[in-house]
Amino acid sequence: MRKTTFLAVLFFNGITLFAQTNDEQTIKAIYKSSLTNSKCYSWLDYLSNKIGARLSGSANAEKAVQYTKAQLETLGLDSVYLQEVMVPKWVRGEKETAYIQDKKTKINVPVCALGGSIATPKNGLTAEVIEVQSIKELETLGNKVKGKIVFFNRPMEPENIETFTSYGGCVDQRYAGAKEASKFGAVGTIVRSMNLRLDDFPHTGAQSYGDIAKSQYIPTAAISTNGAELLSKSLKGNPNLKFYLKMSCQQMDDELSYNVIGEIKGSEHPENIMVVGGHLDSWDLADGSHDDGAGVVQSMEVINIFKNLGYKPKNTIRVVLFMNEENGGRGGKKYEELSQTNKENHIFALESDSGAFSPRGFSFEADDANFNKIVSWKNLFEPYLIHSFVKGHSGSDIEPLTSKSIVKAGLKPDSQRYFDYHHALNDKFDAINKRELELGAATMASLMYLMDQNGIEIVKSKI
Repeated sequence: MRKTTFLAVLFFNGITLFAQTNDEQTIKAIYKSSLTNSKCYSWLDYLSNKIGARLSGSANAEKAVQYTKAQLETLGLDSVYLQEVMVPKWVRGEKETAYIQDKKTKINVPVCALGGSIATPKNGLTAEVIEVQSIKELETLGNKVKGKIVFFNRPMEPENIETFTSYGGCVDQRYAGAKEASKFGAVGTIVRSMNLRLDDFPHTGAQSYGDIAKSQYIPTAAISTNGAELLSKSLKGNPNLKFYLKMSCQQMDDELSYNVIGEIKGSEHPENIMVVGGHLDSWDLADGSHDDGAGVVQSMEVINIFKNLGYKPKNTIRVVLFMNEENGGRGGKKYEELSQTNKENHIFALESDSGAFSPRGFSFEADDANFNKIVSWKNLFEPYLIHSFVKGHSGSDIEPLTSKSIVKAGLKPDSQRYFDYHHALNDKFDAINKRELELGAATMASLMYLMDQNGIEIVKSKI
């Protein structure tokens, strides 16, 4: 049981009305610091508006590395350094062109190449279209798709309150659709954007050709949800219509890049490392303010809050800005590789990669003992409207971490609007609410503080 120290007590007619524990007082100070003295909004303003899109291997990604490193150096940390990582470099090229060719009519539709796609022929690709709802349906059609463009049109399910559940239910068509369609002789694929609303913004994202031969690679693009609705309706009227697609993207040689790391050494157990982080790269259509500029600056703000409060952590707290989450995950993998080489002991890792909307709680990868311990802190978060403590995925960048005893967590903001912006042209700084961003940083810092003060439960194996 945690020792309770009363710092603030209010009496009335000899009756104790309330008492605040040390934890309550510290968390209150954390939120006050974030809401009145934070730097995260101005940091994000610079990342988004002065640097912009930060696709791995790009000049802007390198600018972001240097900028965030310089900003961390101003905070008076014990160390700030770069960690080398080789990353893929994919270039979109000229703006994509696409239209529906129905008899004598040409209707332009918004599309964008999916990350890692090959280009179409120089003069574009024209072919008939066959619509499917899933990879499973594609497999039932087999060679009927030969010579055609496969149109994956399974929408995100609107009935799920947790929109990431809806995303997970259809993202396989984006990631593996081209690979699977090529096996049956398709010449290209179009994928409905991962978006719950109807609009004209195509959403990019990673796709993979897997282990098929390069000669089987086919171009693949996302189409906006409005475009998908129009194409589906047009196909019902004329199943023999054709679709034109032109893209000039290409895969280049790998580039040297970096994870950016800053840390405060632990005062009691410096050998135990607690990580807080987000990914520094973004897709190239916009500046990636929600995905994941927000997670980057919130993670930096956690350390800034601790410095502002003069908090000296028991364990080493390390902010890690991972490179290449979007199209390879190499930053997280390299961080774990070097962690193993250096025999580092990570006890906790927290990631923010779900946007800058109002925080609602956390998802945890933890055993029952640690999860139950964390859930016992819910009352400390309730004054700040943080209530969701669930088991689930923590984050892609911290997923590779494999220390013997480790708890992982992911910040869970309200997800209802996230996929309006995810990987799209409108994921820009003007979509960010300053207060929500700061509340997320404070919520992360509060959990980091509680984990640092109370440690983790180590379950001894039975002999």
